[in-house]
Amino acid sequence: MPHPASREPISALTEWWADMGVSVDTALVDALLKSAPKPGKPETPETPAAVVPMRKASRTVSDWAKVARNEARAAQTLEALADAIRAFEGSPLKATSEQAVVCDGIAGASLMVIGEGPGAEEDRRGLPFVGKAGQLLDKMLAAIGRTRSENVFITNVNYWRPGGNRNPEPDELAVCRPFVDRMIELAQPKLIIAAGGVPAVSLLASKDGIMKLRGNEYAYATPDGFSAPIIPILHPAYLLRRPQDKSRAWRDLMLIEKRLAELGG
Repeated sequence: MPHPASREPISALTEWWADMGVSVDTALVDALLKSAPKPGKPETPETPAAVVPMRKASRTVSDWAKVARNEARAAQTLEALADAIRAFEGSPLKATSEQAVVCDGIAGASLMVIGEGPGAEEDRRGLPFVGKAGQLLDKMLAAIGRTRSENVFITNVNYWRPGGNRNPEPDELAVCRPFVDRMIELAQPKLIIAAGGVPAVSLLASKDGIMKLRGNEYAYATPDGFSAPIIPILHPAYLLRRPQDKSRAWRDLMLIEKRLAELGG
C-alpha cells in the first residue's frame, strides 16, 4: 500500500516546476502537506492461525480397568503377569515411582500375604515389605513357621508408590484390581492374609475398618471363580507405632496357623 506524500520530494518537485516557469501555489502545497496523515508502519499480512490437531480424550478409570482385565486374563503364568503389570500404563502413580513393586516369595505357596502397596524402600528395591514394617512382618510369619524364602507369597493391591506414602486412592486401586485377582488365581493360595486396612477393605468391599475386620475369616472369590479364605490383620507399620496392640496381632497369627493346618497348608 503506497505511503502518503512527504515534504522532501514535493519540495523538490515544486522547485523544479518553478525553474521550468510553472506557477506553483506554495501556500496550497504547504496546507496539503500539513493535512496529510503521517506515514505509519507498513502493513503486514495476517499469519493464518496454526492448525492444532484435536487430541483424543484421555482414557477413564473404567477404560484402564478394562485394559488391565484383558492383559491379566492373557497372562498364563505369574512371570507373564508380573511383566504385564510392569508394562501397564494405566496407573497415575507410575510416572512418579521408580518401578512397579509386584511380588516376592514362593509362587504357589499355600499362604499369600497382600499388602497395600510400596513405600520408599520398597520402591527403591522393587520388592514388597522390605522396610521396617516388612522386617516385622517377617518376624510375625516366622512365629508360625513361615518365611518368604520357603512357603509364603507376598504381593500388594497397588503396585506403585503413592506420593508422600499416603494411602492409594480408590481409582488407583481399581486399575490394579484385575491384576490382583489374576495373581490370586495363578498363585492358588489356600489362605490369604490382608495386611492392613487398605487391602482388607478393598478386597472385601467392606465399609468396616480394620479393627472390626481383623481376627475374622471371610470368603473371597475372584471374578473367574477361584475362592480362598481371607483373614485381615493389623498392618505391621501400625504395630510399630502401637506395640501395645501386638497381642491382637498374636491372636490373629494363631488363627492363621490353625486354619492353615486345617486346610492342609
